[in-house]
Amino acid sequence: MSTTDSWLRALADLTARSHRQPPDALATGVNAALRDLGVTVTTYLVDVEQDMLRPLPEPGRPLPDPLPIDASLPGRAYTEVRVRAGQDGRLWVPVVNGTDRLGLLEVFLPADLDPDDEAVRDGCRLISGLVGHLITAKTAYGDGLHSVRRSRPMAVSAELLWHLLPPLTFATDTVAVSGILEPCYEVGGDAFDYALDGTTLALAILDGVGHGLPAVLTTSVAISALRAARRTGTDLPELPGAVDAALRSQWTDGRFVTGVLATFDIDSGRLRYVNAGHPAPVLLRRGRAVRALTGGRRLPLGLTGGGPGEVAEIRLEPGDRLLLHTDGVTEARNAAGEMFGLPRLADLAERHIGSGLPAPETLRRLSRAVAAHRGTASWDDATVVLVEWSGEAAARVEP
Repeated sequence: MSTTDSWLRALADLTARSHRQPPDALATGVNAALRDLGVTVTTYLVDVEQDMLRPLPEPGRPLPDPLPIDASLPGRAYTEVRVRAGQDGRLWVPVVNGTDRLGLLEVFLPADLDPDDEAVRDGCRLISGLVGHLITAKTAYGDGLHSVRRSRPMAVSAELLWHLLPPLTFATDTVAVSGILEPCYEVGGDAFDYALDGTTLALAILDGVGHGLPAVLTTSVAISALRAARRTGTDLPELPGAVDAALRSQWTDGRFVTGVLATFDIDSGRLRYVNAGHPAPVLLRRGRAVRALTGGRRLPLGLTGGGPGEVAEIRLEPGDRLLLHTDGVTEARNAAGEMFGLPRLADLAERHIGSGLPAPETLRRLSRAVAAHRGTASWDDATVVLVEWSGEAAARVEP
């Protein structure tokens, strides 16, 4: 039997095992499927703060230490979404679902398998691809996979909000969307959303007034109203009114949500947007921040009677990027009271984009920069969404 056939049999075995496999048996199932190849795997999941890769426990095997993403060979395999070989013959294989980075496989090969053999690497990619799908599918059936990804307890508000968010990264042949949310264990009212149907990409970034659970409840109603209206065919001008009505039907205390709602035609580059009291998105062209999109202004969601909003429009060029953010990013203050600021955000985005980093890694590094700036000082939620329009942009997040 050829090497390729052996990996395909292992893939079929893992698929068969997965149908009745509980979430906490995932690591065991992977190694059982690879046993005939003489291959042993340790599965790591990225933690919610995207700082460490944390191992899945497996009965009978000692639990390795978490792996740092920054400044390590496994971390480079994860951030670059590339198979990397260690000096001892181990392979580090990224785990993705679609283009959403989930973790890493540490693959120990027997002496008769060459880590530089492309058939071996292709086999590892097949297994890691299925593992990515299984992680996504199995997570909802238990608490174990959630727990592995956490370094400390999560607040009730964060627990609720994380279950509302779409996957952090999504890409097609021509567009890539990535988002990040901090502080991930104690989020307040920040959220983002996207949906691609046909050639139309719907986008939203939201920031509910207040902090903690009350803010998250407000944002939860807003994002649910937005999705409900969108899924019945409501067009962009009427979407703010649908959110207004939902918020006003639940509360009469004047609570509100700021946000940017947009639709982007990925064929023509036509971007339409409404800004409900939110920081203006930033357009980056040829790696440079060229303008803020200041049109489409209206009151924050929940503060009007529900009429249609003014819609602004712009045509993007292939290769353009759109950076959406909440005020918790630019207004994050360090111990001396200095704000992070929009110029610093734009400068860092330009530098990371100029280095050829994919959208999710650009955002991870932006988030780390905001966290380093504010240090131990208290801070508001900080959410960033980056949209890239080009085939090259989408290719950078491919496994």
